Amino acid sequence: MRTRSFDHNKGILYLVATPIGNLSDFSFRAVETLKLVDKIYAEDTRNSIVLLKHYNIETKLESYHEFSQDEKTLSIVKEVEDGMNIALISDAGLPVISDPGYKVVLEARKRGLPISTIPGASAGISALIASGLAPMPYTFYGFLDSKKTKRVSELNELKYIPHTIIFYEAPHRIKDTLEDMLEVFGNRNICLARELTKTFEEYINGTIEDVLEIEGLKGEMVLIVEGYKDSNSMDGNPFEKIDELIHLGYKPNEAIKEASKLFNMDRRALYKDYLEYKNRK
Repeated sequence: MRTRSFDHNKGILYLVATPIGNLSDFSFRAVETLKLVDKIYAEDTRNSIVLLKHYNIETKLESYHEFSQDEKTLSIVKEVEDGMNIALISDAGLPVISDPGYKVVLEARKRGLPISTIPGASAGISALIASGLAPMPYTFYGFLDSKKTKRVSELNELKYIPHTIIFYEAPHRIKDTLEDMLEVFGNRNICLARELTKTFEEYINGTIEDVLEIEGLKGEMVLIVEGYKDSNSMDGNPFEKIDELIHLGYKPNEAIKEASKLFNMDRRALYKDYLEYKNRK
C-alpha cells in the first residue's frame, strides 16, 4: 500500500544520524540540518549537548527517551503538524535503531507528515563489514534482554537462523551474554567490536570460548555472530524443524527449503511429505 501524499504546508520530521564515537564523523548536512530546525529531541541531552557545542549548534534541545515517549510522542507530531521542523537524534548512530523514536515515526506516517532521513554512522553495519564474518544476509537484533531467563529464550528463538546476527551489548553484561550464547548456540565464530571509531577501537575475532577468556573488556560493544551451520544433516524430525522455522518468521516454502538442507533431503519430496503430515494432524 502506498503512503498518502505529504502536506507540504506542514513541518518536516528529520531523523538525523550522529557519530558513534568520533565527532569528526558528523556530516555537513547533519550539522546544517540541526542548525536550521526549530527544535531537536535527543535521548539524553547530557550526551547530545557535547556534540551540539562542538559544532556551535544552538537550536533548542529537549529530551525524548523511553520513559517519556508515550507522553511526548503526540506533542512532537503535533509540532510538525503545526509547521515546525523537528529533528530526532540518538546518543550515537541512527535514531530509532535500539533507541526511542519508532512511535514518533509511526504516528507521523499515519498522519502523512514529511519525514526525512539524514544518514550517517551505524555501529552495527560498521562492525559487520569489518568483522570478517559473512556480511549478507544478516539479521540485526540489537540488545538482548537483561534478564537471563528471557535472554536465553530469545537466543533459542535465534538458534537456527542460518545467517550472521548483529547484537549490541553493554560491557557489564558481555560475559553473561557470551556464556548464554555458548550454552544455546554452541561454540560459534564471533567478532566482538568495541569502542568503534574511537582511539582504542578493537576487533576481537575467535570462537565464543576464545573471547570468554579475555578479562576486563570495556566500552560500547557490537557482537557479530555467525549463523547456524550444519555439517551434513540433522537428527530429529524435519517436520518439527519446519514448524519451528515458520514460528521464527520463515514463510512455509522458505522453511521447507531450509529444512531440506539441514536434513539433506530432496526439497520437493519433503514438501509433499510435509503437506501429508499437516493434513493428518
